[in-house]
Amino acid sequence: MALFLLALVGCSDAAEPSASGLTESGEVSPGAEMIECAIAGSQWFVPECAVEHTEVDGATILVVRHPDGGFRRFEVLTDGRGLAVADGAVEAVTELYEGRRLDVSVGSDRYRFPATIRSNDGQ
Repeated sequence: MALFLLALVGCSDAAEPSASGLTESGEVSPGAEMIECAIAGSQWFVPECAVEHTEVDGATILVVRHPDGGFRRFEVLTDGRGLAVADGAVEAVTELYEGRRLDVSVGSDRYRFPATIRSNDGQ
């Protein structure tokens, strides 16, 4: 059985966007890490959700910022399942697609995260 890891990597140059990937006015910062999303039941995925990486009590948390100002928090799971909702009552439904993308649905919101497959022995 293969484990997969999210392949989201933040920028580290001097022109780095704010931690949220958004400017003070709420717009997406230039160079922010973006993923495709379909928010509020939208049929179409568009690359307009900014991703923020944080560490909370040893767990990696991803905050996905919606273009309308909303957001979702996900915990990166270390057991190969991908992501889980970090707060809220609605659970995430995940599906690994072609070994390169993790599709995540929470309620009427859907996200596409890049993913990498690894074998159990770490190779």
